[in-house]
Amino acid sequence: MTNTERKQKKSLDGIRDEQGKLPAFAWPGGYPVIYITRDGDVICPDCANDDSVNQDQAPIAFDVFYEGSPQACADCGTPIESAYGDPETDD
Repeated sequence: MTNTERKQKKSLDGIRDEQGKLPAFAWPGGYPVIYITRDGDVICPDCANDDSVNQDQAPIAFDVFYEGSPQACADCGTPIESAYGDPETDD
């Protein structure tokens, strides 16, 4: 594990709840959280909390997903919606 990965791991540890779970939403605000793997893939909170995932699919960083098109979880395929949608669409 590189120094950068160690720092990112610490940041993940800092957001875990009392049961050790990574959050699905950032507070305050309730904005969706996405997790990034070592391979650069985006995964959903459920997969980020799954201890049985392959090490390459384990989360090493997170981000609040404010806007953009839905992202498909690289592990389970579930669409992850942004808080404000995709500014590129004419909705």
